[in-house]
This record gives sequence, C-alpha cells and structure tokens, in this order.
Amino acid sequence: SMFLEGRREMPPLYSPQRNFFFFLDAINGDMNIVLCYVILSSGVWTWRTVLWVAIGWTVGISLGMLSCIYVATLHENDLWFSNIKEVEREISFRTECGLYYSYYKQMLRAPSIQQGLSELINDNATESKRTINLLRRMNIYQEVFLGVLYRILPIQAYLEPVYFYIYTVFSLQAVYVIALFITSWLLSGSWLAGALTGVWYILNRVDTTRVEFTISLRENWSLPFFALQIAAITCYLRPHLKPIQQKVVLWLMFLATLCFCLTWQFNQFILLVQALIIFTLDCLDLISTEQVTCLYLVQVSSLLSVWLLQFCNSMILGSLALSFIVAALFVKHFQRGLKTGGLTARLGKLLLHTVLVLALTFTINYLAKVTLQLRSDEHIFKFIKSKFGLGPTRDFDASLYLCEEAFGLLPLDTFDRLAGTLLAYPYLVTLIVLLVMLALLTLANLCDSSAVGRPPKGRFEERPICMRADVAYNLLHTVFFGLLALSTMRMKYLWTGHMCAFAAYGVCGKELWSLCLNTIHCNTKTKLRLIRYTVPLAILGFLCCKFWPKLMTEVSELREFYDPDTVELMTWISSKTPKKAVFAGSMQLLAGIKLCTGRVLTNHPHYEDRALRERTRQVYQIYARQSPEEVHRILRAAGADFVVMEDSVCYERRHGRGCRLRDLLDLANGHIMDGPGDNDPDLVHASHPRFCESVKTGGPAYTALFSRVFQNKTFHAGNHVRLTRR
Repeated sequence: SMFLEGRREMPPLYSPQRNFFFFLDAINGDMNIVLCYVILSSGVWTWRTVLWVAIGWTVGISLGMLSCIYVATLHENDLWFSNIKEVEREISFRTECGLYYSYYKQMLRAPSIQQGLSELINDNATESKRTINLLRRMNIYQEVFLGVLYRILPIQAYLEPVYFYIYTVFSLQAVYVIALFITSWLLSGSWLAGALTGVWYILNRVDTTRVEFTISLRENWSLPFFALQIAAITCYLRPHLKPIQQKVVLWLMFLATLCFCLTWQFNQFILLVQALIIFTLDCLDLISTEQVTCLYLVQVSSLLSVWLLQFCNSMILGSLALSFIVAALFVKHFQRGLKTGGLTARLGKLLLHTVLVLALTFTINYLAKVTLQLRSDEHIFKFIKSKFGLGPTRDFDASLYLCEEAFGLLPLDTFDRLAGTLLAYPYLVTLIVLLVMLALLTLANLCDSSAVGRPPKGRFEERPICMRADVAYNLLHTVFFGLLALSTMRMKYLWTGHMCAFAAYGVCGKELWSLCLNTIHCNTKTKLRLIRYTVPLAILGFLCCKFWPKLMTEVSELREFYDPDTVELMTWISSKTPKKAVFAGSMQLLAGIKLCTGRVLTNHPHYEDRALRERTRQVYQIYARQSPEEVHRILRAAGADFVVMEDSVCYERRHGRGCRLRDLLDLANGHIMDGPGDNDPDLVHASHPRFCESVKTGGPAYTALFSRVFQNKTFHAGNHVRLTRR
C-alpha cells in the first residue's frame, strides 16, 4: 500500500501485471487526480494466463489475415483482375504505381540478377538523354527484393509474377493491423483493445488505407513498418524492461525504422515529426535522458543506413530530420541544468533551449544544402510556403500540389464517417482527458525541480499526477500526426490507423475507467473489470451487427476493368514504334507507357529531382499557348520522338478555373487564363493559340513540324502526333 499525507487513499485496482492507485484530492474544492502505477517485476504465468494470451495472438493474426483477404477481394472484384489481359492488368497500375511496378518487371526480364541490378544502377530508359541510378534516385528496393525472390523461389509454375507482387503488398496490410493490435494491447493490457482496433481499421477502410487501388504506392509499403516501429517504441517505453529486453526492442525498432525509410521517399519528413515528439517528451520530463538518446540514435542510424544503401543520396544528409536530431543532441549535451530551478527559471531555460535547437537546426540544414548543392526537395518547401500563404502562388511545382485534393485540408465528411463507426467519440474523449492530465503533469514537473524523467525502478514518484511514458508518447503521436492530417488530407493515413489503436486504448484501458469510477466514488476491482470487458464487447457486437451486411454487400459487388482506348494505344506503341523510341506527354500516362511498352520517357511522376521538374514543366508546354516552333524545340531538346496529348488534359474539367493544368501553365508563363473570371493585372494575352487545340487543325505551321500517327475516341484528332526529324 501507499500513503500520501493529506490525501485519502482509494481502493487499489488489481491486475496480474500492474497495480494502479488513484487518489482523489478535494482540497479547496479542486479535483486533483493521482494516477500512479507499479509494474510487478515478475508475474506468475498460470495456464489461464497462457491460454488468454494465446487467444489474443490468435485474434490478432486472424484480424490481420481478414484485412489482407478483404482488400485482396475488393481489388479482384473491382477489376476482375484474374480474367483480364496482361496489358489491362498493367494499365490498372495507375500513375506512379505503374512506374514502380515496371522496375519489378524489369528485374524479372533481365537475363540475370546481376544484369538486372546493373540496368537499374545505370538506367537510360526512364529519362531520355540521361543515365541515372534508380536505386539512388527512387525507393525501389522492395521491387528489387521481390524480383530477386521470385526468381530464386520455385513458385514460377504456381504463381504469376503480378500476383506475387500484389499479394505481398496485401500481406503487409496484415502486418499493419497486427502492429496496431500489439500497440493497443500494450497500452491497455487487454487484447480486446487490439480486437477493437482491428475491427475499426477494417470498417474505416476508406480513411485508413487505399491499398486496393493504389497497390504500388510507397506508403503502402512503408506504413506497416511504421506501425511496427510505433509498437516497438511503445514497448521500449514501458516501465521496468530488463536491459536485454531493451536491447532486443531497440534492434527491432531499428529494423522497422530502416524498412520504413527504405521504402518511402518522404521518410525524412515523417521522422522529423517523430523527432519533434521525442523532443517534446524530453522537454516535459516524460522520458529519461537515456531513452531520448536511444530513440534519436535509432533514427540517425536508420537514415544513415538508407543513405549508404541509396548510394549516398544527398537528400538524406540534407534532410531537416537529420539536422534537427544533431542539433537537439548537441544542445542537450552542452546546455547543463536545463531541468533545475523554479517554474519561471525552467520556462526560460526551455524557451532558450528550443530557440537554440531550432536555430542550430536551420543553420546545419542550410550549410548541408549549400555544401551538397542540394535542391531536389525545394518543391516541398515551396508547397508548404504556398499552402500557408508564405510564398509565391504562381509557382508551377507548388501549384501542382496545391490544386490536388489529396494535398488540401482534411474534408469534414471524414469525421462523419469516423463517427458512424463509433471511432470518433471514444477517441476524442480519450484525447481530451489525457491532454488535460498531460498539462497538469507538465505543470507539476516544471514546478518540481527534483522531478526529472521517469521514476526510478522499484518505487513510486510522489507527484500529484503520473503518466506512463508509453501513453505519453502515443498521446503526442496522435496529436502531432492529427494536426498533419488536418492540414494535408493525404497524410491522414499516418493518423487514422493509429487513431484506431488510441481509441481502443481509451475504451479498454484501466486509467480512464478508473478515473470515471473514482469521480462517482464507486471504484472497485469487480466493477472496473466488468466495465473493461463489457463495453468493448458491446461495441464489437454493435459494429458487427450494423456493418456485417454492408461488408458482405461490398465484397459481392462485381465490376470489370474497361479501358479499350488506352489498351489500343499501348498495343499500337508496342507494335508500331521502335523499341528505343522516346515518348513525351503527361507524367501519369508516361508511367503507363513505361510499364506496358518499355519505351523511353522524357519525364515521369517521381518528382524528387530539380532537373526533372524543369523538364516536366517544359514538356507540358504542349498544353500551353506556345508556337509550334517553340514546342518542337522543347521536345527535340528532350530527345522526344513521339508526343502524346490527351483531351482530358487539354480540355480538363475536373478542376476549377485556376487549377486546371492549362491554367497553371498560363499563370507560370504570365498569360491570361481561359474562361470567365478575374485575372491578375500583370497577366497579358498570349500571342499564340493553345498548342494542344491548334495542332489538330492541321495548319501549315503545324504540319511542317508534326504528323499525326494515331488516334481513337479518347486519344483523337491529333492527340498523338509524331515529331518529324530535320
């Protein structure tokens, strides 16, 4: 038992693994909640405990497999993938998905593994007139690994290459769900939380994943490893881990972080947010100095390992994440006495500490980019500046992102869908209560100069409020990534999966229910156990009754892939053009041409290169108001033999005025946009008509330079023209 002077002891709550003590203080009418815990150094594993844990693992693996089968079924039913032709299967890999899958196909078609790797390292088919190292430029190690694995495994007679690829991606969804299951289980101490997490993840599929129709996207490869990393961090921050356990968990954390970084080019920005979370936990005295250092070093070692594997990719050394971690460790080492003194002194020290870290971060990052002559990621910072009104609004690269719905604010109907599955309500309650507790704990820590980090092993930290380090991390994780998702819709997939685990912890965890029972003065072990089991079971029962018929209807809907005009185009390119012919056009279409025909491209959707972005802007002048001579000069400079133009781009209606591709080009060129509406006063009328429209008229100025070689209902009237050679 534990006695605190001046406080009335509440009945302790028993658990085989930990005891929670809650104390209610009503001094001067204020309610101060005391949440402390003890993790028992050893527990007796009875046959009941073993059986209960075995059932939990069985449920977790079953939910993971169910998620995998669910998305695989949706993919099959939506496209009738098993019954369509190979070219149709490849066309279904839309936009950049087709580009990434083409490298898996290239590895399979190479005469040997060594030659396949050599072709990727010295590639001259992805960008005309350039030889690039694809393993350095892009995150395609997963395609290389699967290509090698398929070649060496004796499965060629039983499984087609495309199925080996897509089944691997779908299997990672099972890993994702199991990782979330483990995280919520660790937080709450009950696998019922994991079951609720898995069910919520599946029911909120529209907001948790888009893997069934964007299979090859890098995030579908990386997010399962990110979820594993979060589970490892949650385990690492649990109290009373033995040294050998800490080492094992740190290695698992490193491997998960390495795989996450290796499979997604945006890893540095995600790790920056995570580093900010660790920095905040350190400043608020919620984790120990040793834990802070270890977490930082795991991130640094993962980034440097990827830097080596990607042939010294300069974007990693010039990343803000690496600069921030180096700055944080440097300032932390030299700024002594940061966590000593009274409230005012500590607030001043924390403010100075934060300013020093940020100033040093930007200094290191600036020097690194100047030294490395790094400008590959400047389009991302242009996008961020333009999004918040801090930069030019006419920048072509930034506007391409700003005009896409995926990079806009999170739509409000997202919360309606989350509320419909009962996910939003427990999430918000848990979030608000824990944020209040965190604020009170932070104030207590700042006022107590002796309270530094977590309490030592084997005894309580006598503070008014205590919060476990793993809970604090997950709380800040959902806050930081929630803000990121609210600002950019595409980032919601980093948030919604973890939201399921966090909400399930609120439903099944002891802390919040004990707080509620303490408030009404009826906290007993029996009542707590009854609530912790009946509430999640009731929610699971309600969700199954409400959504099971809907799921059955969804998986029974049968559709079929149908895009005959694109199939005709790809067939014509494969049969009627030279194998070394160079094609120009929109990034999305060219990715499909690369996959289906293997022809050389002028540009492609992987936008993380400054020279490629400039070439893309130049090639896109086919949709601007330019003279035929200027367009011909641009295409010849890019080495193009054929240019493919699409009516869906030339006469685009998907976006409103100001966001159509032709409008972005007009603004970048200083020309007045099409259609009624306001224009900036400095814009002028173009001296030439729009090329993609006028080339179809067959005027002398156009026929002298271009000749039509293909058209159909979708790509027609000169949308596909050949450059005449001079």
